[in-house]
Amino acid sequence: MTIKQLSIFIENKGGTLIKVLDLLSKGGIQIIASMVSDTKEYGIFRVLCDQPTQAYLMLREAGINVQLSDVIALSIDDTPGCAAKAVSELSSADVSILYMYSFVWKGKGVLVLRTDPAEKAKEIISIKKMPFLTEMDFKA
Repeated sequence: MTIKQLSIFIENKGGTLIKVLDLLSKGGIQIIASMVSDTKEYGIFRVLCDQPTQAYLMLREAGINVQLSDVIALSIDDTPGCAAKAVSELSSADVSILYMYSFVWKGKGVLVLRTDPAEKAKEIISIKKMPFLTEMDFKA
């Protein structure tokens, strides 16, 4: 029910993001979705890709501070209100959304969520029969 996401910590200075992107490109890693959040000193580049474990190992070998974590990717209709409904289902069960981002994949909306508690979120998704994506859905 979860997929692997890379969280890459990069300094807020010129050239650091392109270094990561170049490494991923040279490794044949296809980025599916990404987002950058920042603080004054560094940014967190969150990435969903087609080969997360390989990308993680490659970046670590290059000395880049990266973590591999589990997130949930819900599949929703790409229409107004569907994201609100999905988040409402989780929130009403006292599941906190730590962060979220979205994108469109093969004509469907995708909500990527980091939740707390994660196990309760999985339970609600199962009970409510909310459609989710797995890593196999992102393979070429």
